[in-house]
Amino acid sequence: MKLSILIPVFNEERTVRDILTLILGININKELIIVDDCSYDKTRDILKEYFSDNPQIKIIYHQKNLGKGEAIRTALEAATGDICIVQDADLEYSPNDYPKLMQPLEQGDCDAVYGSRFLLSRKSTALWHFLVNKFLTVLGNILFGCRLTDMETCYKMIKTDIFRKLNIESQRFEIDVEITAKLVKNGYKICEVPVSYKGRSYHEGKKITWRDGISSVIALFKYKFTN
Repeated sequence: MKLSILIPVFNEERTVRDILTLILGININKELIIVDDCSYDKTRDILKEYFSDNPQIKIIYHQKNLGKGEAIRTALEAATGDICIVQDADLEYSPNDYPKLMQPLEQGDCDAVYGSRFLLSRKSTALWHFLVNKFLTVLGNILFGCRLTDMETCYKMIKTDIFRKLNIESQRFEIDVEITAKLVKNGYKICEVPVSYKGRSYHEGKKITWRDGISSVIALFKYKFTN
């Protein structure tokens, strides 16, 4: 199966070259679709200098900042693979986990695979961030009748045709809630596998805030009672 790796990028000059180099080194059938969401640091310069001529890579530039959800939708429109995964442009998640995530999909066990940071143990992340994730996941499980351990994981690997049918509309980080809600409400099966994770601090460039947590709670109730 061909994997389309959807990579939203915004002001990641410190990590974007390293993460893309790591992804390119993974020996699977793949394409990288990078959407730069109007970065104003050196991210665009790095993309143009080091990656613009690589045949495995498509680079799309937003002319204004539209948010992570919009960047993912742009990347999804350009995807040609059988399955897709969202990959943040930092180094919190390891592309070495791709083959493990692909296995249940290749075997026909499910329609989407979530890479869980908390399935076997609590990976390296701030306590408050872990607690917020735990709260959102438990609330999501109650509202939608699922049994996930990490609803907010970046690593959501989904069959491309199914991903497109979800008609995602979120602009920011509440996209994780929307994807999960629509998968479950439409009867698609989600599997979880444990993945490695090393959380970064706000000093290192982490962008999600408490406001995004509130938006995610609102989104949970929104998608519980709407299609």
